Amino acid sequence: MTNRLTINADSSAGQISRHIYGHFSEHLGRCIYEGFWVGEDSPIPNTKGIRNDVVQALKKLNIPNLRWPGGCFADEYHWKDGIGPRENRKRMINTHWGGVVENNHFGTHEFMELCELLECEPYISGNVGSGTVQEMSEWVEYMTFDGVSPMAELRKENGREKPWNLKFFGVGNENWGCGGNMRPQYYADLYRRYQTFVRNYGDNKIFKIACGPNVDDYAWMETVMRDAHRFMDGISLHYYTFPGSWENKGPATGFTEEFWFSTLHNALRMDELITRHSAIMDQYDPEKRIALVVDEWGTWYDVEPGTNPGFLYQQNTIRDALVAGITLNIFHQHCDRVRIANLAQIVNVLQSVILTEGEKMLLTPTYHVFDMYKVHQDAQLLQTSLQSENYEMNGKSVERVSASASVDAQGRIHVSLCNLDHSGAADVEIDVRGLAGSKLNVSGTTLTAGAIDAHNTFGNPDNVTPQAFTAFELNGSSIRAKLAPMSVTVLELAQA
Repeated sequence: MTNRLTINADSSAGQISRHIYGHFSEHLGRCIYEGFWVGEDSPIPNTKGIRNDVVQALKKLNIPNLRWPGGCFADEYHWKDGIGPRENRKRMINTHWGGVVENNHFGTHEFMELCELLECEPYISGNVGSGTVQEMSEWVEYMTFDGVSPMAELRKENGREKPWNLKFFGVGNENWGCGGNMRPQYYADLYRRYQTFVRNYGDNKIFKIACGPNVDDYAWMETVMRDAHRFMDGISLHYYTFPGSWENKGPATGFTEEFWFSTLHNALRMDELITRHSAIMDQYDPEKRIALVVDEWGTWYDVEPGTNPGFLYQQNTIRDALVAGITLNIFHQHCDRVRIANLAQIVNVLQSVILTEGEKMLLTPTYHVFDMYKVHQDAQLLQTSLQSENYEMNGKSVERVSASASVDAQGRIHVSLCNLDHSGAADVEIDVRGLAGSKLNVSGTTLTAGAIDAHNTFGNPDNVTPQAFTAFELNGSSIRAKLAPMSVTVLELAQA
């Protein structure tokens, strides 16, 4: 059997929202402190305490939104502790992540400054688990109100005259677990209450996101959609990929071929989860007004040896690049419902796109996939049909090839292809239909490696980097491509 991909270039299947390329920054380990925030007195070049090299690298990805301050941290975060002169801010123990002291030097003003530097939309997670309705209401007022009020005056006293634009607001996080161990009926009622006071001030319109299920908790989705769908714009889904069990996730490097396969096998489950949760949402929202917001996804392994187990610091390999590529392809195919997503997490935690060590910074293989795939942001998904060979191990089987295609505003078609096989190349015949007979110009970029755990280090930061892809033949509107083992490839098809 040959791998065949048919692309209907004249048939759009919806728009791929750029917001599925969002990221997540929690007060966890070295994500905020050292990752973003070094302080204004740091020898590391910074702008108002935010390190310049990280911002510059992330801007290249066209990051659309950034989620903060958690995660589990969100439901123990009290925003007034993180405003005003830094020397007066409350110090606290981060009880969720490593038991370290949180000095609150990075708060609302610093986060909004970061989003302005990144030119991205802020996505704030509000505190339902240990916070009050008043606290949440006043936070929104502090950030977005341009009139006369105590919170607007307080913001001005702290150096910000004009309000910020706030697009996304999550009403709680993981309230089925670390956010309060709630039952879905109880959370649904709390959501209805709290969201009432997440008000729109002036021209600022907030996209309200309810706490949705963990993985396959379909009862949670059913209950919250039934009881609260009228009051939400989106509902979240969390799913992490790991090769082993929750108790023994396996290492980020030095893993076996079996763990390579099981990781990709488990990552592909995202399609089933989205399909089944979307079916429940369709019962209450057949017009698909409400977005499914996959605001925590990515790989989760055992921490690097010798690091604080509460910091969740892990290396990032070509395996993670494949997880990113196939997951984004899945999001593309579900663009009618999945319109926001956030990779966990952006720097130094879990499946990061950037790692830092003091003044040093490196880009991970996952970073490069996001860079290659950014051409899909806000493009039109094209209808495709894929016939793929099987990739098998230990009695389990997955499709060897993952693919999606889109067309941008300039009429360029981009095709993203993943070869999941760790040892065998994949020949793919691509048939492009519906073009008006113009000659095609084809170019491509590929990311691959020589070992299943190949990764970038501070001593060798360019070990896994994209290369020009030339292993293809063009015959009219058909392309025959040879994908290297364990590779992510993006083709650009432009009409001459």
